[in-house]
Amino acid sequence: MQSTFKDKLDVDFRKYRILGACNPGFAHKALQSDLHAGTMLPCNVVVMEHDNGQVEISIVDPVASMMAVKDETVQSIAREVKEKMKSVIETL
Repeated sequence: MQSTFKDKLDVDFRKYRILGACNPGFAHKALQSDLHAGTMLPCNVVVMEHDNGQVEISIVDPVASMMAVKDETVQSIAREVKEKMKSVIETL
């Protein structure tokens, strides 16, 4: 984001990166159940540096993201992904 904002808008911005986390197995299962689930993929992970030099990592809540998809299989997958993402954050 930092270099894009500088190049496109001539604006200085903190170090900020958006990553797309995708597990192909989970994505495939979700799409087999409901093709509209693809609008919510992948799960975004944000890594940003604050003014004091500390780095913060945030992850989208896949359950909240998938609420618009009214399919129980997709909801179940979202809950499983949430638990896996939560365990990743807890190890950082």
